[in-house]
Amino acid sequence: MQNLMNKTVIKLIPTLFFCFVVFINKASAQTIYRRIEKYKVYYGWAHNYPQDWMILRRFDNEGRNYLLMVNPQTLETKINESSFYQIKPMTMEQAREFFKSTPYQKALSKAEKQSINIQDAGIESGIPKQTGISLTADLCPSHRPLDKRIFTDIFTEFKKVERPVPIALSVTGIWMRQHPQDLAWLKQMQANHEIYITWINHSFNHRVSLKAPLKENFLLEPGTDINYEVLETEQAMLRNGLLPSVFFRFPGLVSDQQLVYQITNFGLIPVGTDAWLAKGQQPPNGSIVLIHGNGNEPVGVNDFIKLLQSKTRSIAGKQWLLYDLRESVDEEFSEAP
Repeated sequence: MQNLMNKTVIKLIPTLFFCFVVFINKASAQTIYRRIEKYKVYYGWAHNYPQDWMILRRFDNEGRNYLLMVNPQTLETKINESSFYQIKPMTMEQAREFFKSTPYQKALSKAEKQSINIQDAGIESGIPKQTGISLTADLCPSHRPLDKRIFTDIFTEFKKVERPVPIALSVTGIWMRQHPQDLAWLKQMQANHEIYITWINHSFNHRVSLKAPLKENFLLEPGTDINYEVLETEQAMLRNGLLPSVFFRFPGLVSDQQLVYQITNFGLIPVGTDAWLAKGQQPPNGSIVLIHGNGNEPVGVNDFIKLLQSKTRSIAGKQWLLYDLRESVDEEFSEAP
């Protein structure tokens, strides 16, 4: 009898191992929400001991109700069923007052204070004491394929000292629609723990005119539906298995004060840059660096690869690193009074 039981257990081991691996893979991957309904802006407090979350969105999917929430201390976002939480609905004003001492709310406030600039409004850098940068790459609509050199080169340089390597990608709805294979390749790199991606909302259409002045260009184009540009992009992310962050990057880095406040009223933090490499801007420590990964800016990509090569020895000695954008912003405003 004992021998029979032992043989049965031995036969079950491969099956159990397979189930365990599948469970781990599913647990580490972002859920794909294919049947999103009633997707809306929804603010409030959600509590599941010991953590308080700020609710940003609410939606239904296949008969279940979900919340998109942000941890106001770490800027981490997550999605979960609403039934798991104690919930108190709030207006945006009430929620910001409730969480006013957190890094998340301080970052929103700083972005609003820098809203007058027509270009590059929002958070431009992390904390200067960081010996390294936060890398952001924009994926604007493009007929060219993804410039994969960015991702393979940072992984090659950092794999011995920093893995997965953090990178923030500003993604448009049109790019996701036009480049499913490139998107799948990025998701596979993340699944392999080679890179860790913070997904930034970059609008859905990213319209641009070569003739219109900046005050009437990009999202400032007359007739722009900002609700569609923001919320449709988030839903496209969710349908593609991407987790929206609390960051937003203006197309062309162009905005006005009214537009900045519209974005912060969605609970999103505008992110600019203090080092657009293709324009020859050199990144000091703590920089939020901008390059374009959509194949349209080889100069910026080449400059970034040269920067990496120049830092090889510092990278090896952990003296120059890439930083998670969420952690850079979180640390800066954790130290703010």
